[in-house]
Amino acid sequence: MKPVTVSDIEKIAAEKLDKNAYDYYSSGADDEITLKENCNAFNRIFLKYRVLVDVSKRDMSAVILGHKTSVPFLIAPTSFQKMAHPEGEIATVKAAGKAGTVMILSTLANTLLEEVSSAASGPVWFQLYVFKDREITRNLIKRAEAAGVKAIVLTVDAPLLGQRIKDVKNNFNLPTGLTVKNLEKHFKENLIVNKNNSGLADYVKKNLDASLNWNDLSWIRSVTNLPLILKGIACREDAIIAAEHNIEGIVISNHGGRQLDTCRATIDVLPEVAEAVKGKTEIYLDGGIRRGTDILKSIALGADAVLIGRPVIWGLAYNGENGVTDVLNILRKELDLAMALCGCTDIKNISRELIFRN
Repeated sequence: MKPVTVSDIEKIAAEKLDKNAYDYYSSGADDEITLKENCNAFNRIFLKYRVLVDVSKRDMSAVILGHKTSVPFLIAPTSFQKMAHPEGEIATVKAAGKAGTVMILSTLANTLLEEVSSAASGPVWFQLYVFKDREITRNLIKRAEAAGVKAIVLTVDAPLLGQRIKDVKNNFNLPTGLTVKNLEKHFKENLIVNKNNSGLADYVKKNLDASLNWNDLSWIRSVTNLPLILKGIACREDAIIAAEHNIEGIVISNHGGRQLDTCRATIDVLPEVAEAVKGKTEIYLDGGIRRGTDILKSIALGADAVLIGRPVIWGLAYNGENGVTDVLNILRKELDLAMALCGCTDIKNISRELIFRN
């Protein structure tokens, strides 16, 4: 039987992926409390069922950074996609284009950003890590600009990598034949081989700039005129500072529960952030989105859009480009149904009045 839910597709992906890859994609930091809480928190939020509203026509389109998307969800940056499927990021960007939405490409992709951009039929944003050697970072930004990328998504929550126990036990490293493609010209090593740790954790510690701070945003602005989005905002205070720096967008994110364990679920952070900065910057959310109702709840609580991460990887592992398309179509269909049953004909009709918490 064809998969009906994202959960169905994850189960198939778990069977197809080897342990090294599945543990890398699925695991979280330490005891994985935040990893689970990202999903569980949605289940504590209830929706008001509205009736006798003409919902015969419904519009799920959104305007994100001035670009109209067919749905209010984007594809989150996820690294090493060729571990899930040989076509990796190329398959994902093609599925994003067919779905009428945006793909955010990871710095740690297995495919050159120029190749991904060439295969795209819709907007591509580039997720950026800042390296100790700033010329590497400058080069990545300039390559992204030249390739036609529409925004820079700066990850701000990873001065060091969270302790992902399964990766440590597996001594995670990339399979033979796969590389951190966009960084090949800068580093002799692929990932660092360490029999007592995750190779990625050591790679991040050695190469990424743990001194990155708010003052460095002006340097990034000096390098590019592209819109700048900060990914990894996890509290009201940092959202306010981001807005004061005239950031075009923020992603409320805890890195999929992979950094600081026992921090709050992103959906629980969203209301305080929306109250503080809504209208001053665009607000996106990732972490735990598995159902169309999760998307509706996020929009109702103040998000302009959400980012879909792990489900895209499950779709890739399941059936490449078509598998990603299946995931996006499942979420689209579920969101459409939820909107109809909540009496919403347009994304703009989704409001906090639909939310009920025990």
